[in-house]
Amino acid sequence: MSKRAFNFCAGPAALPTAVLERAQAEMLDWQGKGLSVMEMSHRSDEYVAIAERAEQDLRDLLAIPSNYKVLFLQGGASQQFAEIPLNLLPEDGVADYIDTGIWSKKAIEEAQRFGNVNVAASAKAYDYFAIPGQNDWQLSKKAAYLHYASNETIGGLQFDWVPDVGETPLVVDMSSDILSRPIDVSQYGLIYAGAQKNIGPSGLVVAIVREDLLGRARSSCPTMLNYKVAADNGSMYNTPATYSWYLSGLVFEWLKEQGGVEAIAKVNRTKKDLLYKAIDASDFYSNPITHNARSWMNVPFRLADDKLDKPFLAGAEARGLLNLKGHRSVGGMRASIYNAVGLDAVEALVAYMAEFEKEHA
Repeated sequence: MSKRAFNFCAGPAALPTAVLERAQAEMLDWQGKGLSVMEMSHRSDEYVAIAERAEQDLRDLLAIPSNYKVLFLQGGASQQFAEIPLNLLPEDGVADYIDTGIWSKKAIEEAQRFGNVNVAASAKAYDYFAIPGQNDWQLSKKAAYLHYASNETIGGLQFDWVPDVGETPLVVDMSSDILSRPIDVSQYGLIYAGAQKNIGPSGLVVAIVREDLLGRARSSCPTMLNYKVAADNGSMYNTPATYSWYLSGLVFEWLKEQGGVEAIAKVNRTKKDLLYKAIDASDFYSNPITHNARSWMNVPFRLADDKLDKPFLAGAEARGLLNLKGHRSVGGMRASIYNAVGLDAVEALVAYMAEFEKEHA
């Protein structure tokens, strides 16, 4: 088998090698059935069992209470930007949104197409390097919900606290940090996450919805975007993204084998501490994010001289350190260190950074 590189891609992101090897072994003949999972009917007993196992494993990993539905949907997190107001925002209501970067801004812009949006706080005043404290938020009196992104994949800005907005349902985009450390699901009305970072391959979005929020969709909400329809049909109102769902289930099994979310959080803390320590100890590399808002999953950093970006990336690729180029809107570098990116990958990156600095500082 060829040597696998260290993949720091922000998404679609690295998958555990053990998961890919198992999928490879089952590709042509799933458990002696003589066919691939991607060839199965989603209505078959075999596939329903796969889907139910995946849901139960996710429930176990996040300790999801029984009064929450777990939905495996299509369209990705960006489709949720429209789906959320169509399901939760009355036409004469208002929704509060927190702006902490590019993805939350996209959610705001899409929600504005469907109703009244109050941007209760924005990190713009801090150049998106810090999150405004809740004391500075201008919340609506009767918001249908409050939406925020727990981790901004591009800017590397992450909440290390959960907003307290009383009875207002919390809606959170956890696309890039779900399953990376423990959360209390009961604090949220809706959690959603695109799969292609910490869950599985692209083509799938997971939504965890409190049951009392179902059945609120507008009459104009398309059937395929109605959470209650999805919940009532076990996420199979139409043919779901069957292979992505199956692979996500394998990732959940793998995560359980690692000791669950609590165990992986310890590894993730070690990884991010190692990388930020290397950045902070150097005048050659820099990260502008306020320390308590630094992302565990997406670590942007810049070199002292932008002219060295191309040589840095070329040297990294030659060493099997892939996809370190920062987002085009931010520049510089970005290392995405999701669950499937091991400590050995971060150690290799830090060693290369030290080597490159020694040669070019």
